[in-house]
Amino acid sequence: MTRTSAALAGVVAFTMASCVRVKEPAVRPTAALPSDRLWSDPGNLQSKDLFYGQWGVERRPNPKAVFRFVERKHAGVNPGMTVVDPQGREWSVKQIPAGALDVEAQVEVTLSRLLQAIGYFQPPVYFLPEFTLKDDWGTHTEVGGRFRLKDETLKEVGEWAWPENPFIGTRPYQGLLVLMMLFNSTDLKDSNNSIFAYRSGDRVEQWYVVRDLGSALGDTRRLGPFKSDPDAFEQQPFIIGVKRNHVQFAYSGYYEKYVRDRISPDDVVWATRLLGGLTDKQWRDAFRAGGYDQATTARFLRTLRKRIHDGEALSSRVRS
Repeated sequence: MTRTSAALAGVVAFTMASCVRVKEPAVRPTAALPSDRLWSDPGNLQSKDLFYGQWGVERRPNPKAVFRFVERKHAGVNPGMTVVDPQGREWSVKQIPAGALDVEAQVEVTLSRLLQAIGYFQPPVYFLPEFTLKDDWGTHTEVGGRFRLKDETLKEVGEWAWPENPFIGTRPYQGLLVLMMLFNSTDLKDSNNSIFAYRSGDRVEQWYVVRDLGSALGDTRRLGPFKSDPDAFEQQPFIIGVKRNHVQFAYSGYYEKYVRDRISPDDVVWATRLLGGLTDKQWRDAFRAGGYDQATTARFLRTLRKRIHDGEALSSRVRS
């Protein structure tokens, strides 16, 4: 896929998105249930495993396994399929498009690791560069991508909306929007958000999750934004100023109204300090989990560290 064709694909995607009305965030949150969770205190950040994530090595897909084909993916712009491994576990695979310059699958795994480490809930996702598939045409090697496990403890029960949810106005909600801006996440449509019922013994919690994180780490222009692109990510700033105690972001995507004149410097300081608590090894592990090479990882990390520094620098404005 060339830059031109990628941009044209983005124009088509934007045209489709522009047909959907983006609701203004509600003034007040909807009623919360006792089991509703968006974030939990991560505790000791430096103890977190950002390569395998909180779901651990035991749930990862076996790269040597032969996966059985179930069906092709029917929605979205990235190719994919549902497969079953020899253990009977079902996986949703978002593949890397042939010749693609914008690789959502890698971004999704890396950002999932980062959000999970700092207390935001995520389903079990992993990255395989390739895998072996058995289908009606025999057994052959397929291009890999993001593998999301359908775990028996986690059931998707619906979606949630940025403008209407129980957490509006809370620090974790505000902080999550800050992180979406920091990552240049362009696709904040509600269908990318899921409510999962998580069962642990007799206890059931409702997790509010940003499930699809792939449209990020690029730029945020409305027409054909690039994803997983260190050049584009480096060129766009994070914060452009503060006006009447609201942070002004350089974000120019279709969903900018979710953050325009709604995020305080204190919100930005909270989120960037939380993310900035990760070690260099944890950062590298998160990108390694997404299949990034060392050179690309280094470029993304330089930009992310600068953005974190810019966010933490607002602490002086908070004090004043």
